[in-house]
Amino acid sequence: MSVQFTVQDHVARVTLDRPERLNAVDQATEAELIRIWEAIEHDREVRVVVLTGTGPRAFCTGADMKGGSGSSGLEYWAAPRPGGFGGISLRETLDVPVIARVNGHALGGGLEMVLGCDIVVAAANATFGLPEPRVGRLALDGGIAQLPRRMPHVLAMGMLLTGRRIDAADALRFGLANEVVEADQLDEAVTRWVTDILACAPLSVRAIKQMVRAGARLTAAEAQMLRLPALVEALKSSDQDEGVRAFQEKRAPQWRGK
Repeated sequence: MSVQFTVQDHVARVTLDRPERLNAVDQATEAELIRIWEAIEHDREVRVVVLTGTGPRAFCTGADMKGGSGSSGLEYWAAPRPGGFGGISLRETLDVPVIARVNGHALGGGLEMVLGCDIVVAAANATFGLPEPRVGRLALDGGIAQLPRRMPHVLAMGMLLTGRRIDAADALRFGLANEVVEADQLDEAVTRWVTDILACAPLSVRAIKQMVRAGARLTAAEAQMLRLPALVEALKSSDQDEGVRAFQEKRAPQWRGK
């Protein structure tokens, strides 16, 4: 199988497992990723997702140009691709946080998948780039649309118009990454982020992600007035009572997700 998928203790782990192809995504891999994201969306026990790649060299190097169908750029652009590249780069229906564990190169569609995540933790040897124009293509599955939303215009255009890569230190400085650590500390850093998310009420976390996404195109005042189902569910939940009670009793809350 080209993708490893496990769920344990409320944590889903999605691992691209094609190290011999630098975790490039072919059609079969993309179909499996779409199936996995849909499964996660329907599993209320999942509270956080970690997305990564196998091996020390690459998170994901984008579309497998050697293993593809040979379609033209126009045919690729016209083909339906639910959720964007890898099913995640433009996904709007996943309400649980996704952490990108960037263990190496995140290029082309690999960077687009990173842009579809909420938190990015990168190894110091990771690189980021959208090299599509260097092979006569375009980053149409989230790269062009999202990169200028994540960083200042001139920095985004510098990457988009040249196909240049940046290193992990620049990714942190440009606002693409939350944390950069040495490769041997990557799992420890990701675990800290997972632990902090699991310490929060799961319904509150779902509501926050849903509200941020829904309010992205609104004014601050309009976004504040959103009355989304996830918000109402969180405010009516037994967990919101448990959180206050645990604070008063000076203990860790026991979240039920209800």
